Formats: sequence, structure tokens, C-alpha cells
Amino acid sequence: MKHIAIIGNGIAGITAARHIRKLSDYKITVISAESEYFFSRTALMYVYMGHMKFEHTQPYENWFWEKNNIQLKHGFVKEVNTENKRLLFEDGSDLTYDDLIIASGSKPNKFGWPGENLKGVQGLYSKQDLELLEENAPNNEVCKRAVIVGGGLIGIELAEMLRTRNIPVTMLVRDRYFWGSVLPEGEAKLIGNHIKDHHIELKLNTQLKEIVSDENGRASAIITSEGEKIECNLVGLTAGVRPSIDFLNDSGIELGKGVKVNKYLETNIPNVYAIGDCAEQLEPTGFRKPVEAVWYTGRMMGEAVAQTICGNKMAYRPGVWFNSAKFLDIEYQTYGWVWAKPQDYEQQFYWEHPDGKKCIRISFHKENHAILGINTFGIRLSHEKFDKWISEEKSVEFVIENLHKAHFDPEFYKKHYSAIKKSFDNQFQLAN
Repeated sequence: MKHIAIIGNGIAGITAARHIRKLSDYKITVISAESEYFFSRTALMYVYMGHMKFEHTQPYENWFWEKNNIQLKHGFVKEVNTENKRLLFEDGSDLTYDDLIIASGSKPNKFGWPGENLKGVQGLYSKQDLELLEENAPNNEVCKRAVIVGGGLIGIELAEMLRTRNIPVTMLVRDRYFWGSVLPEGEAKLIGNHIKDHHIELKLNTQLKEIVSDENGRASAIITSEGEKIECNLVGLTAGVRPSIDFLNDSGIELGKGVKVNKYLETNIPNVYAIGDCAEQLEPTGFRKPVEAVWYTGRMMGEAVAQTICGNKMAYRPGVWFNSAKFLDIEYQTYGWVWAKPQDYEQQFYWEHPDGKKCIRISFHKENHAILGINTFGIRLSHEKFDKWISEEKSVEFVIENLHKAHFDPEFYKKHYSAIKKSFDNQFQLAN
């Protein structure tokens, strides 16, 4: 019987396992050094905040795996021998396979900062990171202040977590505005103001220069690029993540930033595939990045690779880009492409509510007015509608007229739609 080994039990690896089981009776082994059972990574913050226990983050009961004949192996793969189709584990054990799926995920970026490996310095990605955070910042007596390096989604999650325990937080952001490399100025300013309203200190145009050690090898302060010293007991490294692929260096599998794969998620080695955060697309779709650390893309890759392994060769086709997140208590959605710096062919419409908590930006083509993308903050819109409208290249005028049909937020009353339409008409009548 064919044996499928899957390295990684995140959303990508587990989706692949579940769909292979639906389609076949192949032997399946899921390997993870992080946790015994699959859990929802996005829910880790709520464990620290006291909203749930860790076991509540596990979507499936422990008996699910045996019932579905999916074997679980808890261990760290230190070497992949593709010639012999053999995995060697850190504890000296090994495992042979027929097909291998690499779904090893990501790890926090480090950039060679002095002191980056001190005690009290950590990222926020894994179950082990959560456990370490409980040691490093159990309360505001042990952790007098935290400094977070980086201004993205993981950084703001960590800041929110620490503030629930009344730990003062300073965030170092290298851009002029929070997440300024991703968000246009309007949204970046709105979110920056919202962060400050939650008593989180933002130091913009500021980078980390050094982490200072105390006599016990623990972080005691940081030095910024401006030469300022900030005393702290925790340094959170949240300047992005990178594929966790070091164990593949001598495997013969072609690596770049991640594991290089074609549109069928195949590597250069027959019967070896890569999916999720660790996969690097050789032919990315449209403006998509070659490596995408987003949960839904991992799920889609898992479904596609399962079909291929079970005899129905299927290309990975992610469709229209989308993402969603929360910045403290403001929800964020994005569909399609809205550039921080508008492209030559692009126009953008921006509306912001007077309360400074809601905004919408629509990007569209200058020539034919086809919608390219949309950002919303504090406004919930239908994924189905915008996937359809962007795919069908509906005009921005059509989208403005039909915006009410895409809403499913009971707090976003129709009076906002008329205000948005009036603002659009005023901006573009004046412009034309």
C-alpha cells in the first residue's frame, strides 16, 4: 500500500491528509515536532488572553485520527534522503515513504541583530512560542515593559495580548506609518491612531540596532537606530516570517526562499511536494508573491495536492487574493490588489468615517474603471461578492452603486453607503 508522509500538522498538512483519506485508502503519517495534534494557530492569542484553553484550539477530538486511520508521529525530521525515500529523525528513528508532502510552515525572521538569541527574546508563531511567552511575560511584575520589533499582523496581536496583562508595550516600526509597506497612507494613519488610543507606544521610522543583555544572559534593554535605549524584559521579534526549511539543505530538493514548486506543487524530485507557508511558487498567479504565509492558501494547496496524489492531477489556482485580520477591535478585509503606492494604471477612491474607526478604499483601472481591489476597516463585506466583481472586472461605478448588496455587518447602516457614494461622486466629478 502506498505510504504518504506529511511533514507538518498545520492547516496545509492536515487538509492534505483529510482529503487523501477521503479519496483513497493509502497509509498516511503526519509528522510534527510542534504539537501532537492539529490546532488553530490563529487562536493562540486567545489562550494567552484567557478566552480559551489550548485544548479548545483543536478542531478535532483526539479519537478523530485513529478513526480516520491517519497516523501521527511526534518528532523532528533532521534529514530527508530522497534517494532512499527515507526520513531521519532527531531521536535516531527513521521512516520510509512513497510520496512526501513538505508542509513545514514558517519561523520568525531574524536579521543578525546583536543579542537576538538572548533569553527573553522570542517570536510568536508556534505553540512553544506561546509557552515561552507565559514564562517571559506572565504578568507586569515579571515583565515591566515589552518592545515589539515589527509593525505587521503578528506584532499587533502580540501587543494586544500583552496589554491584556497590563504590560506596557513599545513597537518599533521602520516605516513612516504602521504597516506602511502594505497599507496606503490613509489606512495606515487610521490604524496607527487606533493603536495609540489603546495605550501602545509607536516609534515610527525606527529600527532595532541591538538587544542589551543583563548579567544572566537575559534581555534588559534595546538600542534603537536613533540611539535611544529602552529598558525592557521582553523583546518580541515580529518582523515577518520565513519558510522553515533548514532541514532540507542536503536533500537535493531545490530551495530558494522556500521549497520551489510548480503549479502542481511538485518539487524537482519525483513524488515530493511542498505546500503552505514553506512552498515557493515558480509561477505565481498575477501579482501574488511566490511565498504566501496565509492560512487559506495552505488549505487550498492541501486540497489540490491531495487530488494529484490520488490520481486526479490538479493545479493550484488560488484565484482572487484576499485576507482578513483584526487590529485590536477593528476588523480588516482586503480583496484583489490595492497598492500602498498607486501604480501608473491605477486610480484609488478613499472614504473615511468621521469617527476615525471605519474606512474603505477602492482601487480601479484608469482607462476602463474596472475594479482592481478593495480595503475595508471596521466594515464587513461579502467575500463572495467581491471575488465575483473583481473576477468579472465590474466597474467602480457598479461597485459603488451596489455596495449595499455586499454588506453583512448589522452595524454598517445604509446611511454610510450614501455618504460613500456622495464622496465618490464629489471626488471624481471634481477630478474629471
